[in-house]
Amino acid sequence: MVNFSEMGPMGQLLGALPVYLAVIGGMYFFLLRPQQKKRKEEEEFRKNLQIGDEITTIGGIIGKVISIKDDTNSVVIESGTDKLRIEKWAIARCNIVKETAREAK
Repeated sequence: MVNFSEMGPMGQLLGALPVYLAVIGGMYFFLLRPQQKKRKEEEEFRKNLQIGDEITTIGGIIGKVISIKDDTNSVVIESGTDKLRIEKWAIARCNIVKETAREAK
């Protein structure tokens, strides 16, 4: 076993290195990795939106998808008698999936 304290300041730094690596590794596995996984799942569900799905926006607006525009990355929804055009990133969740999509699965 090497005694790093006898090597001076550089030895103390080398002795603390495994602790720093463990902290950084723990932060990755407990903080960053779950966020990346959640973001991928959100992107996937937004990519799989279909006409007829009922969605909720991040602002709390509930509506039904009536048009999807991939070139502008936006969705047109109908909420009551109003039609709104929103960006896909503003969709929080899909409440009810169109019946034909459920039957296909």
